[in-house]
Amino acid sequence: QVQLVESGGGLVQAGGSLRLSCAASDRTVSTYTMAWFRQAPDKKREFVAAISRTGGNTDYADSVMGRFTISRDVALNTVILQMSSLKPEDTAVYYCGAGSGGLIWKSSARYDYWGPGTQVTVSS
Repeated sequence: QVQLVESGGGLVQAGGSLRLSCAASDRTVSTYTMAWFRQAPDKKREFVAAISRTGGNTDYADSVMGRFTISRDVALNTVILQMSSLKPEDTAVYYCGAGSGGLIWKSSARYDYWGPGTQVTVSS
């Protein structure tokens, strides 16, 4: 059973940075496509970034391109989302997901496992 736990969320001022971590169960990050999604109140869960199981491919939502970076540490079974130049519209609960199939998916329906999420709040 795949288990995911996010951490690192919090309150930050606009223009600041945060580093989110997703701790995964053994060998998850080298077996699954790993992704970050976010969900703001009264909005659908939206794609933020993803990294392939080999680590060779990444993809980002247009809204975060150039500001967020996804990476992974296979030895620690951890996926990192480094967020900089944060904006109030980045405020949301951020979720880590793991999906099978080998490709990077932007639809949350393609991800099989989810963590409980971590709140990110960006004040103006």
